[in-house]
Amino acid sequence: MADWHWQTWQGRDCLTCDLLQPWPHGFFTRQFWPQSPTDLVGTLAADAAVQRVKQVHGNRVLTPADLPAGQADDPKAEADGLLSDGANQALWVCSADCSPVLIGDRTTGQVAAIHAGWRGTAQAIVPAAVGKMQAQGSRLDDLVVAIGPAIAGEVYQVSLDVAAAVGRTLIAAAPDDDGAVVAALQQWDNSPVRPDATPGKVRLDVRLANGWQLAQLGLGRDQVAIAPHCTFQEPERFFSYRRTGEKQVQWSGIVSRGESPPTGL
Repeated sequence: MADWHWQTWQGRDCLTCDLLQPWPHGFFTRQFWPQSPTDLVGTLAADAAVQRVKQVHGNRVLTPADLPAGQADDPKAEADGLLSDGANQALWVCSADCSPVLIGDRTTGQVAAIHAGWRGTAQAIVPAAVGKMQAQGSRLDDLVVAIGPAIAGEVYQVSLDVAAAVGRTLIAAAPDDDGAVVAALQQWDNSPVRPDATPGKVRLDVRLANGWQLAQLGLGRDQVAIAPHCTFQEPERFFSYRRTGEKQVQWSGIVSRGESPPTGL
């Protein structure tokens, strides 16, 4: 199991994961708000090119070549995933309760950054990003994935149709009935769906759902790590839209490797 570590930069906390040790990366806390990726990139690699998108809760994954020039602080391209296409590119996503997912390829050095809420997960955005990495030469055995702080399943109440929409990405030939999909998932060990006392509701762990999607692609347990931190339950460190209703975010970023990898957190 991969270890997670708190790092400190100018007295503020940032989380890193051993799986991504070869790449400068970080899951930043609310303490860095309202700084943007342009402000934060210096904590990872001061000379890296900042890349980000306008997130829309979909499953579109772009490369920097797909983005308008000079859009670092005013993103115009709508997507929820970024895949590097060169060295020393800093890819960023923001989240409040959704799962920030950072991926590295140990052979090519390329990376991906993904914003995976329940809608993106129901559209299989993480498998879409992995597929795009494979199209650029990655092998599944070379990938490592860190799923950062997000709302935990024990506190994320959703309707049956939401849980079923996510569940249909995990069950082959899933039934049309939402309740049947949810009931089937609840029989799994380490299920992403938990019961809830309210009729028509369940608890959904989007982090685990993404972990299951990766496992079904063929990634081993030693290739995927899920951060042991919940945005809803740790208000001192994280914003949570479900907790406050306020549109505030924390950033997560990773820098693609070149011949001389930059150093940082």
